[in-house]
Amino acid sequence: MNHPSTRRSGPTRRPRPSRLLVFGVAVITLVAACADAGRIQPVTPAGAVAATAGPAVTTTAGPAVATPASAVPLTSAVPPVSASSAPGVTPAAVAAPVPSPTPDPTLALAATAVPHFKHVYLIVMENREYGSIVGSAKAPYINSLIHRYALATSFRAVSHPSEPNYIALFSGSTQGVTDDGVHDLAGRNLADQLGPHGVSWHVFAENVPLGCYTGVTASGGPDGSGTYARKHEPAISFTSISSKPTRCAKISDFSHFSPSAARFELIVPNMCHSMHDCSTATGDAWLKSFVPKLLKSPAMKGSVLFITWDEGTTGLGGGGHIATLVIGPTVKRGYRSSIRHTHYSLLRTIESGFGVGCLNKSCSANTLREFFR
Repeated sequence: MNHPSTRRSGPTRRPRPSRLLVFGVAVITLVAACADAGRIQPVTPAGAVAATAGPAVTTTAGPAVATPASAVPLTSAVPPVSASSAPGVTPAAVAAPVPSPTPDPTLALAATAVPHFKHVYLIVMENREYGSIVGSAKAPYINSLIHRYALATSFRAVSHPSEPNYIALFSGSTQGVTDDGVHDLAGRNLADQLGPHGVSWHVFAENVPLGCYTGVTASGGPDGSGTYARKHEPAISFTSISSKPTRCAKISDFSHFSPSAARFELIVPNMCHSMHDCSTATGDAWLKSFVPKLLKSPAMKGSVLFITWDEGTTGLGGGGHIATLVIGPTVKRGYRSSIRHTHYSLLRTIESGFGVGCLNKSCSANTLREFFR
């Protein structure tokens, strides 16, 4: 007996491939294409873009878009990574090559910042080129300090004669001064910076008369014999100080000296002790008698002493090649720096150590940061 066939007439249908298989082929094709183009990299901590469950496929360009593998079932259809299918991912982000890591600028600044200073002491000597001080048998005490502490070997004064260098050290500019005359300047200066930030200051000038003295020179006084010269004491040349008794009272002779008198102290020896009128040996002997008062003081903890010269005897850098010593408990011992520095660099270092901003040319100057541990 013939039975009806169980097969239906009509064209034969081929089995349809599963959607998962089609998707898998598409993903494999995408991965292969992107790998060939150098766009897909192994998994990195940042910027991961999960394409499928299992090993993650990532691009580190653009905002991070991460999908945990556990959140994508194996049977789910996940569209290829594209600007239209991945929120926050643009065509540029998908196609961009892997960028190199960029250093954090905040960390870079922290690594190069000048340390905070409890006190800054600045002694300015007179008229010696670098070679007449460093290694000189006439300056044994200075060279002992160089051996024990640190020395800037490429330091330049900014001008000739003396006074413009003092003005530059105190204000970041020579203020147009080109001589050793009497000047009343309206520009801002270091004292104007320090006050509003609560940083005290004092100028100790040997043999200067008290009472806001504005004369050119003076001799003798409570601190002994010798001659004071206005051209070597910059604070009195600024009217914001000389016109205000409470401010110019901060200029006094050595009989009032104290390492704890102020956080910033400018120390100006008289015409002989500074080496201006007397020998290198005389100035060296004076430093030997004076500097230990600072080094043995409790105020020196967390502080720094700079000893520099106003100018040299050559025209290098505008005012000559001069020695500058950096002394203190946080200074690298026996250190030498050949980095080029000027009086503006020294001022910028002081400003930075007190966190008071910058003035004029000091704003574009480097600091002496390399001297500190």
